[in-house]
Amino acid sequence: MESRADIEQLLKDGNTVQTLINGYSMYPLLVPERDSAVLAPLQGYAPRRGDVVLYRRDGSILVLHRIWRVRRDGVYMVGDNQTEVEGPLRQDQLRGKLVAFIRKGKYISVDNILYRTYAFIWLWMRPVRHKVAVAVHFLKRLLKISH
Repeated sequence: MESRADIEQLLKDGNTVQTLINGYSMYPLLVPERDSAVLAPLQGYAPRRGDVVLYRRDGSILVLHRIWRVRRDGVYMVGDNQTEVEGPLRQDQLRGKLVAFIRKGKYISVDNILYRTYAFIWLWMRPVRHKVAVAVHFLKRLLKISH
């Protein structure tokens, strides 16, 4: 019988947690079954635009998305592969924050300047992400066909 760690409890107890990504909501940054998220507890954390946090939807699943906006009424979230903003979320729904991710064995901190630049640009592009993704997909298919 397989035992799964309770990520929420580990974070609540002050532990940093590494977990494999599943789902495509944070694509292209995080790819399922390839990348792992390194999550830290929230003690003393104040949500900031661009941060990626783990949260629990009311009565539902844990989700890892990027903060779109912080307002008095709560935190608004969006996945990197989405254009629809979710919120407001309450502070008590937040469980942990992304401090790094691991891709092909390489540890990449969210303090990395390339990562911060990506986060800024990708948030700014939210209204047109779908069109960009469709164009990239089309170009990839076109290049494969021409070879």
